Amino acid sequence: QLKFVESGGGLVQPGGSLRLSCVPSDFSLASWAIGWFRQAPGAWPEGVSCISSSGGHTNYADSVKGRFTVSRDNSKNTAYLQMNSLRPEDTAVYYCGAVQSFQGMCVLTSRRPPPGQGTQVTVSS
Repeated sequence: QLKFVESGGGLVQPGGSLRLSCVPSDFSLASWAIGWFRQAPGAWPEGVSCISSSGGHTNYADSVKGRFTVSRDNSKNTAYLQMNSLRPEDTAVYYCGAVQSFQGMCVLTSRRPPPGQGTQVTVSS
């Protein structure tokens, strides 16, 4: 199983911003489409966004469109999730992973967080 390490979470006030990073544990990110997911307490996991291996295609959940931006820098072996205009309902554990591609487009799905993986984002005043 491919493993990743996320960072960049924290406590932020409503309307604030955070940038999350996703780094693979011991392999190159370049060949993989990457997805971002989140799970709030008591809620089902949600697919937030994905980006194709080239970065040419992105996809977003309706709940974050216009506020979140996914990107990647294959030279730094890192994917990012820029989160702006954060809301209390964005509070969750965020995690990343490799996702499937179809004709150059990433496939946005949901999945449970792998054990021990993720970064906590808390939006509260």
